[in-house]
Amino acid sequence: MTAPREHFSSRLGFILAAAGSAVGIGNLVGFPVNAAKNGGGAFLLVYAIFVFLICLPVMMAEMAIGRKTQKEPVGAYKALNNGGNGWNIAGLLGVLTPFMIAVFYMVLTVWIFGYIVITLGGGLDYLAGPVAFGEFINSPWIFAAMIIVAAIVYFILVAGVKEGIEKAAKTLMPTLFVMLVLMVIFVLTRENAMAGLRFFIIPDFDKITPSVINGALSQAFFSLSLGMGILITYGSYISNKTDIVGSAKLVAITDTAVAFTAGLMILPAVFSFNPDVNPQELSDSSVSLIFTFLPKIFLALQTSLGYVAASGIAAFFFILVFFAAITSLVSIIEVPVSYLVTEKCHSRKKALRILMMTAGVLTLFASVSFGMVSFFTEFTSYAGGTRSFFDVVYDVFYDTILPLNGLLLCLFVSYRWKKHNLSEELATGNDGYKGSLSEKYINFSLSTFIPVILLGIFLNTVAVKFFGINVFG
Repeated sequence: MTAPREHFSSRLGFILAAAGSAVGIGNLVGFPVNAAKNGGGAFLLVYAIFVFLICLPVMMAEMAIGRKTQKEPVGAYKALNNGGNGWNIAGLLGVLTPFMIAVFYMVLTVWIFGYIVITLGGGLDYLAGPVAFGEFINSPWIFAAMIIVAAIVYFILVAGVKEGIEKAAKTLMPTLFVMLVLMVIFVLTRENAMAGLRFFIIPDFDKITPSVINGALSQAFFSLSLGMGILITYGSYISNKTDIVGSAKLVAITDTAVAFTAGLMILPAVFSFNPDVNPQELSDSSVSLIFTFLPKIFLALQTSLGYVAASGIAAFFFILVFFAAITSLVSIIEVPVSYLVTEKCHSRKKALRILMMTAGVLTLFASVSFGMVSFFTEFTSYAGGTRSFFDVVYDVFYDTILPLNGLLLCLFVSYRWKKHNLSEELATGNDGYKGSLSEKYINFSLSTFIPVILLGIFLNTVAVKFFGINVFG
């Protein structure tokens, strides 16, 4: 017998938890740079269109499946397929994907925590040096940091849905928003900040190519935690009184607002603290920007504010990113936790112990794959280059499998569960949904062009990542 399923205590708790899953490192750092390098305001416009016309219907479908079944992906697909085996692979991928994503995301979170400690210890000048990042990720200190981060995640998740996930979201998300706004205010008052602002928001439509459009859609899809099983799992924790349609819109608006606000922080900061920056120095990689470029930018503040103040601002920023990373990491790990509790009838504590051991070992493998252990550093090769264990986990489960999971979900909802059942579930808690334009659009889009688009993203990702060929040019 399994224990009665927990639920979020309020709609606000659910929205903050779902927004916490969506708001992560990619929003705070990756999105602003991606936008700036690919058309600025034009990219923002394309991104927003994709969020609301393509990603939102998928988000609502995931939430609806979760609430209808009160289960995580494996149980949900099984229940709606009337116990058949035909869709088991979709459910299994929905649990395996976040389990593996947690591996590389844990590594990044550990690095961020380490940077907070080093910065608060007066080591900002060291972090801004050319060898700091390489030395740090191959130092034994990362294992101590890993234990601390794992303990934080365990403490939140072992408390359960209401007392753990919801309480953490209600504390961390408002704090994150306040910290982000304070950073934006500080940055925009700096000299030369407007140059970065113009670079970020003024449209350059000449840069909008098929490849950029594909990138914007991928960014939007990944940013909202779609295809990870998170929203199916979180949807299983909400009551029939909750308006899924309205809640999904608020989550999308929150996620987009955070991404845009982060752009108001990152690019003006780069241009203000380093007016001679070459935009081409900005990397598409969130990792490169956070760990190698931004420490130099923060150190440049010492000429006007002094070293202590510069270090304080840098620490403030890393804590901000750490909060975002923790909210995402909690939601990612909750999916396999829910699977073990629901399908395997384990207690929450036992489920977490199993995951801490299995995912922990894989995280160790990923952590030592940057030069510490040659076997994991040179794990395999494809697309003309050697790939580490970390690279493989990232390329396969974050970049490649997510659009495939989204494609399978669209096909399942439209042609197995059927659109009228989806409409019934979305109408629960929303009396005006039946017969509305939203209902017609969601049913039409999920069964026609959205699966085609997701198939295109999946095929292009496979071609780029594993064969070095960009289908979209």
